[in-house]
Amino acid sequence: MTIIKMTAAQVARKLIEKQPLFILDVRNTDAYDDWKIEGHNFEYLNIPYFDLLDGVEEIIPKLPTDKDVLVVCAKEGSSVMVAEMVAEAGRDVFYLEGGMKSWSSYLEPIKVGDLTGGGELYQFVRLGKGCLSYMVISEGEAAIIDAVRFTEVFTNFAKEKNVEIKHVFDTHLHADHISGGRHIAEATGATYYLPPKDAEEVVFDYTPLEDGLTVKVGASQIEVGALYSPGHTIGSTSFVVDNKYLLTGDILFIDSIGRPDLAGLAEDWVGDLRETLYRRYRELAEDLIVLPAHFMIIEELNEDGTVAKRLGNLFAENHGLNIESEEEFRRTVTDNLPPQPNAYQQIRQVNMGKITPDNEEQTEMEIGPNRCAVR
Repeated sequence: MTIIKMTAAQVARKLIEKQPLFILDVRNTDAYDDWKIEGHNFEYLNIPYFDLLDGVEEIIPKLPTDKDVLVVCAKEGSSVMVAEMVAEAGRDVFYLEGGMKSWSSYLEPIKVGDLTGGGELYQFVRLGKGCLSYMVISEGEAAIIDAVRFTEVFTNFAKEKNVEIKHVFDTHLHADHISGGRHIAEATGATYYLPPKDAEEVVFDYTPLEDGLTVKVGASQIEVGALYSPGHTIGSTSFVVDNKYLLTGDILFIDSIGRPDLAGLAEDWVGDLRETLYRRYRELAEDLIVLPAHFMIIEELNEDGTVAKRLGNLFAENHGLNIESEEEFRRTVTDNLPPQPNAYQQIRQVNMGKITPDNEEQTEMEIGPNRCAVR
Protein backbone atom coordinates (compact mmCIF):
# COMPACT_ATOMS: atom_id res chain seq x y z
CA MET A 1 0.00 0.00 0.00
CA THR A 2 1.06 3.62 -0.47
CA ILE A 3 2.07 6.42 1.87
CA ILE A 4 1.35 9.94 0.56
CA LYS A 5 2.02 13.34 2.05
CA MET A 6 -0.90 15.70 2.60
CA THR A 7 -0.14 19.42 2.85
CA ALA A 8 -1.66 21.85 5.33
CA ALA A 9 -3.36 23.54 2.37
CA GLN A 10 -5.05 20.26 1.42
CA VAL A 11 -6.23 19.71 4.99
CA ALA A 12 -7.57 23.28 4.98
CA ARG A 13 -9.67 22.59 1.88
CA LYS A 14 -11.10 19.45 3.50
CA LEU A 15 -12.00 21.50 6.57
CA ILE A 16 -13.61 24.36 4.63
CA GLU A 17 -15.47 22.04 2.27
CA LYS A 18 -16.62 19.87 5.21
CA GLN A 19 -15.06 16.74 3.71
CA PRO A 20 -14.51 13.70 5.95
CA LEU A 21 -11.04 12.92 7.32
CA PHE A 22 -9.80 10.46 9.91
CA ILE A 23 -6.83 11.76 11.90
CA LEU A 24 -4.46 9.43 13.72
CA ASP A 25 -2.62 11.85 16.02
CA VAL A 26 0.56 10.29 17.44
CA ARG A 27 1.58 13.14 19.74
CA ASN A 28 1.52 12.77 23.51
CA THR A 29 -1.96 12.91 25.00
CA ASP A 30 -1.41 16.23 26.81
CA ALA A 31 -0.34 17.95 23.56
CA TYR A 32 -3.32 16.45 21.73
CA ASP A 33 -5.79 17.46 24.46
CA ASP A 34 -4.45 21.03 24.42
CA TRP A 35 -4.59 21.53 20.65
CA LYS A 36 -5.54 19.49 17.60
CA ILE A 37 -6.71 19.94 14.01
CA GLU A 38 -10.39 20.80 14.25
CA GLY A 39 -12.80 19.96 11.45
CA HIS A 40 -16.56 19.66 10.95
CA ASN A 41 -16.39 16.08 9.66
CA PHE A 42 -13.08 15.00 11.14
CA GLU A 43 -12.75 11.91 13.35
CA TYR A 44 -9.82 11.31 15.68
CA LEU A 45 -7.72 8.63 17.31
CA ASN A 46 -4.88 9.69 19.61
CA ILE A 47 -2.23 7.03 20.22
CA PRO A 48 1.18 8.38 21.29
CA TYR A 49 4.03 7.39 18.98
CA PHE A 50 5.88 5.56 21.74
CA ASP A 51 2.91 3.22 22.18
CA LEU A 52 3.24 2.19 18.53
CA LEU A 53 6.94 1.35 18.43
CA ASP A 54 6.21 -2.38 18.67
CA GLY A 55 3.73 -2.26 15.80
CA VAL A 56 0.36 -0.95 14.66
CA GLU A 57 -1.53 -4.26 14.45
CA GLU A 58 -3.87 -3.38 17.33
CA ILE A 59 -5.00 -0.06 15.82
CA ILE A 60 -5.47 -1.22 12.20
CA PRO A 61 -9.09 -2.36 12.86
CA LYS A 62 -9.84 1.13 14.25
CA LEU A 63 -8.82 2.86 11.00
CA PRO A 64 -11.70 3.36 8.53
CA THR A 65 -11.51 2.08 4.96
CA ASP A 66 -14.03 4.54 3.51
CA LYS A 67 -12.19 7.84 4.14
CA ASP A 68 -8.67 9.25 4.05
CA VAL A 69 -6.52 8.44 7.09
CA LEU A 70 -4.02 11.15 8.01
CA VAL A 71 -1.20 10.55 10.52
CA VAL A 72 -0.19 13.68 12.42
CA CYS A 73 2.68 14.49 14.80
CA ALA A 74 4.47 17.63 15.95
CA LYS A 75 7.01 18.10 13.15
CA GLU A 76 6.50 15.19 10.67
CA GLY A 77 9.13 12.56 11.52
CA SER A 78 7.08 10.34 13.83
CA SER A 79 4.04 10.46 11.57
CA VAL A 80 6.08 9.28 8.57
CA MET A 81 7.33 6.29 10.56
CA VAL A 82 3.84 5.37 11.78
CA ALA A 83 2.40 5.87 8.29
CA GLU A 84 5.02 3.49 6.90
CA MET A 85 3.97 0.84 9.43
CA VAL A 86 0.29 1.35 8.55
CA ALA A 87 1.13 1.00 4.82
CA GLU A 88 3.11 -2.17 5.50
CA ALA A 89 -0.02 -3.53 7.20
CA GLY A 90 -1.82 -3.13 3.87
CA ARG A 91 -3.54 0.24 4.17
CA ASP A 92 -3.33 3.43 2.12
CA VAL A 93 -2.38 6.29 4.42
CA PHE A 94 -1.37 9.96 4.40
CA TYR A 95 0.97 11.90 6.70
CA LEU A 96 0.82 15.65 7.36
CA GLU A 97 3.76 17.37 5.71
CA GLY A 98 5.56 19.44 8.35
CA GLY A 99 3.29 18.17 11.14
CA MET A 100 1.43 20.48 13.51
CA LYS A 101 4.19 23.04 12.98
CA SER A 102 3.05 23.50 9.37
CA TRP A 103 -0.63 23.44 10.37
CA SER A 104 0.00 26.26 12.86
CA SER A 105 1.60 28.45 10.20
CA TYR A 106 -0.74 27.87 7.24
CA LEU A 107 -2.86 30.82 6.03
CA GLU A 108 -5.86 30.44 3.71
CA PRO A 109 -6.69 33.70 1.86
CA ILE A 110 -10.43 34.05 1.23
CA LYS A 111 -12.23 36.96 -0.42
CA VAL A 112 -14.74 38.53 1.98
CA GLY A 113 -16.35 40.91 -0.48
CA ASP A 114 -16.15 43.78 -2.93
CA LEU A 115 -15.55 47.40 -1.97
CA THR A 116 -16.55 50.65 -3.62
CA GLY A 117 -15.07 51.28 -7.06
CA GLY A 118 -13.80 47.76 -7.69
CA GLY A 119 -11.87 47.29 -4.45
CA GLU A 120 -11.65 43.97 -2.63
CA LEU A 121 -11.31 42.79 0.97
CA TYR A 122 -9.52 39.53 1.78
CA GLN A 123 -9.40 37.60 5.04
CA PHE A 124 -6.36 35.42 5.73
CA VAL A 125 -7.53 32.54 7.93
CA ARG A 126 -4.87 30.88 10.06
CA LEU A 127 -6.91 27.75 10.70
CA GLY A 128 -4.48 26.07 13.07
CA LYS A 129 -4.15 29.07 15.36
CA GLY A 130 -7.44 30.91 14.93
CA CYS A 131 -5.76 34.14 13.79
CA LEU A 132 -7.43 36.35 11.17
CA SER A 133 -5.57 38.95 9.10
CA TYR A 134 -6.91 41.29 6.41
CA MET A 135 -5.91 42.97 3.17
CA VAL A 136 -7.82 45.88 1.66
CA ILE A 137 -7.09 46.32 -2.06
CA SER A 138 -8.05 49.27 -4.24
CA GLU A 139 -6.66 50.50 -7.55
CA GLY A 140 -3.11 49.26 -7.19
CA GLU A 141 -2.76 49.90 -3.46
CA ALA A 142 -3.18 47.68 -0.41
CA ALA A 143 -3.54 48.04 3.35
CA ILE A 144 -2.91 45.11 5.71
CA ILE A 145 -4.46 44.75 9.15
CA ASP A 146 -3.26 42.40 11.93
CA ALA A 147 -0.70 40.52 9.86
CA VAL A 148 0.84 37.42 11.45
CA ARG A 149 4.58 36.80 11.24
CA PHE A 150 4.58 34.92 7.91
CA THR A 151 5.25 38.09 5.98
CA GLU A 152 5.86 36.46 2.59
CA VAL A 153 2.27 35.23 2.46
CA PHE A 154 1.12 38.87 2.36
CA THR A 155 3.87 40.27 0.15
CA ASN A 156 3.46 37.41 -2.35
CA PHE A 157 -0.32 37.84 -2.39
CA ALA A 158 0.13 41.56 -3.08
CA LYS A 159 2.43 40.69 -6.00
CA GLU A 160 -0.15 38.25 -7.39
CA LYS A 161 -2.76 41.00 -7.21
CA ASN A 162 -0.30 43.52 -8.69
CA VAL A 163 -0.79 45.97 -5.81
CA GLU A 164 1.65 47.95 -3.66
CA ILE A 165 1.38 47.66 0.11
CA LYS A 166 1.07 51.25 1.34
CA HIS A 167 -0.29 50.88 4.89
CA VAL A 168 0.09 48.26 7.63
CA PHE A 169 -1.95 48.35 10.85
CA ASP A 170 -2.06 46.42 14.11
CA THR A 171 -5.32 46.90 16.01
CA HIS A 172 -3.41 46.41 19.28
CA LEU A 173 -0.19 45.03 20.72
CA HIS A 174 -0.78 41.31 20.20
CA ALA A 175 -0.07 38.84 23.01
CA ASP A 176 -0.98 35.47 21.52
CA HIS A 177 0.92 35.65 18.22
CA ILE A 178 3.91 37.46 16.77
CA SER A 179 2.97 40.32 14.47
CA GLY A 180 4.42 40.59 10.99
CA GLY A 181 3.19 44.15 10.56
CA ARG A 182 6.37 46.06 11.31
CA HIS A 183 8.47 43.72 9.15
CA ILE A 184 6.10 44.00 6.18
CA ALA A 185 6.29 47.79 6.49
CA GLU A 186 10.10 47.69 6.58
CA ALA A 187 10.24 45.40 3.53
CA THR A 188 7.78 47.42 1.43
CA GLY A 189 8.25 50.99 2.61
CA ALA A 190 4.67 51.07 3.87
CA THR A 191 3.59 53.14 6.87
CA TYR A 192 3.22 51.08 10.06
CA TYR A 193 0.45 52.16 12.45
CA LEU A 194 0.13 51.11 16.09
CA PRO A 195 -2.11 52.51 18.85
CA PRO A 196 0.13 54.79 20.96
CA LYS A 197 -1.39 53.65 24.26
CA ASP A 198 -0.18 50.12 23.48
CA ALA A 199 3.17 51.33 22.19
CA GLU A 200 4.65 53.11 25.22
CA GLU A 201 7.42 50.51 25.54
CA VAL A 202 8.14 49.76 21.88
CA VAL A 203 11.69 50.38 20.68
CA PHE A 204 10.96 51.17 17.02
CA ASP A 205 9.36 54.02 15.09
CA TYR A 206 5.68 53.84 14.19
CA THR A 207 2.85 56.13 13.12
CA PRO A 208 0.23 56.67 15.87
CA LEU A 209 -3.11 55.01 15.20
CA GLU A 210 -5.56 57.32 16.92
CA ASP A 211 -9.31 57.72 17.18
CA GLY A 212 -10.81 59.30 14.09
CA LEU A 213 -7.80 58.71 11.83
CA THR A 214 -8.89 58.03 8.24
CA VAL A 215 -6.47 56.51 5.73
CA LYS A 216 -7.36 56.40 2.03
CA VAL A 217 -6.46 53.27 0.10
CA GLY A 218 -6.31 53.65 -3.68
CA ALA A 219 -7.82 56.19 -6.00
CA SER A 220 -11.30 54.91 -5.20
CA GLN A 221 -10.96 56.40 -1.71
CA ILE A 222 -11.71 53.37 0.42
CA GLU A 223 -11.64 54.71 3.94
CA VAL A 224 -10.06 52.71 6.73
CA GLY A 225 -11.40 54.65 9.69
CA ALA A 226 -10.00 54.15 13.19
CA LEU A 227 -12.34 53.76 16.17
CA TYR A 228 -10.73 53.77 19.61
CA SER A 229 -12.15 50.71 21.40
CA PRO A 230 -10.20 49.81 24.55
CA GLY A 231 -10.84 46.74 26.69
CA HIS A 232 -8.69 43.88 25.40
CA THR A 233 -5.76 46.28 25.64
CA ILE A 234 -5.84 49.95 26.60
CA GLY A 235 -4.99 50.94 23.01
CA SER A 236 -7.27 48.53 21.13
CA THR A 237 -8.59 50.19 17.98
CA SER A 238 -11.29 49.01 15.56
CA PHE A 239 -11.68 49.90 11.89
CA VAL A 240 -14.68 50.68 9.76
CA VAL A 241 -13.76 49.85 6.16
CA ASP A 242 -15.80 51.35 3.33
CA ASN A 243 -18.78 51.92 5.68
CA LYS A 244 -19.43 48.21 5.27
CA TYR A 245 -17.09 46.22 7.49
CA LEU A 246 -16.17 46.53 11.18
CA LEU A 247 -12.77 45.04 11.99
CA THR A 248 -12.92 44.49 15.75
CA GLY A 249 -9.44 43.20 16.54
CA ASP A 250 -9.66 41.15 19.75
CA ILE A 251 -12.52 43.15 21.30
CA LEU A 252 -15.49 41.32 19.78
CA PHE A 253 -15.60 37.83 18.30
CA ILE A 254 -18.42 35.92 16.62
CA ASP A 255 -19.09 33.67 19.60
CA SER A 256 -17.48 35.57 22.49
CA ILE A 257 -15.80 38.78 23.60
CA GLY A 258 -12.18 39.76 24.24
CA ARG A 259 -10.38 39.10 27.50
CA PRO A 260 -8.96 42.12 29.36
CA ASP A 261 -6.19 40.42 31.35
CA LEU A 262 -3.22 39.84 29.04
CA ALA A 263 -1.31 42.81 30.40
CA GLY A 264 -2.22 41.87 33.98
CA LEU A 265 -4.84 44.63 34.21
CA ALA A 266 -8.18 42.81 34.00
CA GLU A 267 -9.76 44.72 36.88
CA ASP A 268 -8.59 48.03 35.41
CA TRP A 269 -9.73 47.37 31.85
CA VAL A 270 -13.03 45.55 32.34
CA GLY A 271 -14.85 48.90 32.47
CA ASP A 272 -13.25 49.95 29.19
CA LEU A 273 -14.31 46.66 27.62
CA ARG A 274 -17.93 47.17 28.65
CA GLU A 275 -17.90 50.78 27.47
CA THR A 276 -16.64 49.71 24.04
CA LEU A 277 -19.05 46.80 23.60
CA TYR A 278 -22.16 48.33 25.16
CA ARG A 279 -21.85 51.98 24.14
CA ARG A 280 -19.37 52.64 21.32
CA TYR A 281 -20.35 49.61 19.23
CA ARG A 282 -24.06 50.20 19.90
CA GLU A 283 -23.73 53.59 18.18
CA LEU A 284 -22.59 51.91 14.95
CA ALA A 285 -24.80 50.74 12.09
CA GLU A 286 -26.12 47.23 12.76
CA ASP A 287 -25.61 46.28 9.10
CA LEU A 288 -21.83 46.45 9.49
CA ILE A 289 -20.18 43.06 8.98
CA VAL A 290 -17.99 42.18 11.97
CA LEU A 291 -14.56 40.81 11.05
CA PRO A 292 -12.57 39.86 14.18
CA ALA A 293 -8.84 39.18 14.57
CA HIS A 294 -9.47 35.66 15.88
CA PHE A 295 -11.96 32.83 15.97
CA MET A 296 -12.21 30.33 18.82
CA ILE A 297 -14.14 27.34 17.49
CA ILE A 298 -14.55 25.83 14.04
CA GLU A 299 -18.32 26.45 14.16
CA GLU A 300 -17.61 30.17 13.73
CA LEU A 301 -16.55 29.59 10.11
CA ASN A 302 -19.11 30.38 7.43
CA GLU A 303 -19.83 28.08 4.48
CA ASP A 304 -17.06 29.71 2.43
CA GLY A 305 -14.52 29.49 5.27
CA THR A 306 -14.70 33.15 6.26
CA VAL A 307 -15.30 34.33 9.81
CA ALA A 308 -17.81 37.19 9.56
CA LYS A 309 -21.25 38.13 10.87
CA ARG A 310 -23.57 41.13 10.87
CA LEU A 311 -23.20 43.34 13.96
CA GLY A 312 -26.95 43.36 14.57
CA ASN A 313 -26.94 39.54 14.69
CA LEU A 314 -24.18 39.59 17.29
CA PHE A 315 -26.15 42.07 19.42
CA ALA A 316 -28.94 39.49 19.41
CA GLU A 317 -26.93 36.27 19.71
CA ASN A 318 -23.54 36.87 21.37
CA HIS A 319 -23.87 36.24 25.12
CA GLY A 320 -21.05 38.68 25.90
CA LEU A 321 -23.14 41.52 24.43
CA ASN A 322 -26.23 40.68 26.50
CA ILE A 323 -25.16 40.85 30.13
CA GLU A 324 -27.36 43.55 31.65
CA SER A 325 -25.76 43.75 35.08
CA GLU A 326 -22.40 45.52 35.15
CA GLU A 327 -21.42 43.43 38.16
CA GLU A 328 -22.23 40.19 36.34
CA PHE A 329 -20.29 41.42 33.30
CA ARG A 330 -17.30 42.13 35.52
CA ARG A 331 -17.49 38.64 37.00
CA THR A 332 -17.89 37.04 33.58
CA VAL A 333 -14.77 38.61 32.10
CA THR A 334 -12.56 38.20 35.15
CA ASP A 335 -13.68 34.82 36.54
CA ASN A 336 -14.24 32.83 33.33
CA LEU A 337 -10.88 33.29 31.69
CA PRO A 338 -9.17 30.37 29.94
CA PRO A 339 -5.46 29.69 30.52
CA GLN A 340 -3.27 32.49 29.25
CA PRO A 341 -1.65 32.00 25.82
CA ASN A 342 1.60 30.10 25.58
CA ALA A 343 4.59 32.44 26.18
CA TYR A 344 2.36 35.50 25.91
CA GLN A 345 4.70 37.72 27.92
CA GLN A 346 7.59 36.86 25.58
CA ILE A 347 5.34 37.43 22.55
CA ARG A 348 4.50 40.91 23.83
CA GLN A 349 8.25 41.59 24.21
CA VAL A 350 8.83 40.47 20.61
CA ASN A 351 6.02 42.72 19.38
CA MET A 352 7.56 45.63 21.29
CA GLY A 353 10.86 44.99 19.49
CA LYS A 354 12.66 44.24 22.77
CA ILE A 355 13.71 40.68 21.90
CA THR A 356 14.39 39.08 18.51
CA PRO A 357 14.10 35.29 18.76
CA ASP A 358 15.01 33.12 15.77
CA ASN A 359 12.37 31.39 13.68
CA GLU A 360 12.46 28.14 15.66
CA GLU A 361 12.02 30.01 18.94
CA GLN A 362 9.12 31.99 17.47
CA THR A 363 7.45 28.75 16.40
CA GLU A 364 7.75 27.36 19.94
CA MET A 365 6.30 30.56 21.41
CA GLU A 366 3.22 30.32 19.21
CA ILE A 367 2.50 26.60 19.60
CA GLY A 368 -1.01 25.84 20.84
CA PRO A 369 -4.47 27.34 20.45
CA ASN A 370 -5.26 31.04 20.66
CA ARG A 371 -6.79 32.13 23.95
CA CYS A 372 -7.86 35.74 23.40
CA ALA A 373 -11.52 35.31 24.37
CA VAL A 374 -13.61 35.08 27.50
CA ARG A 375 -15.17 31.61 27.67
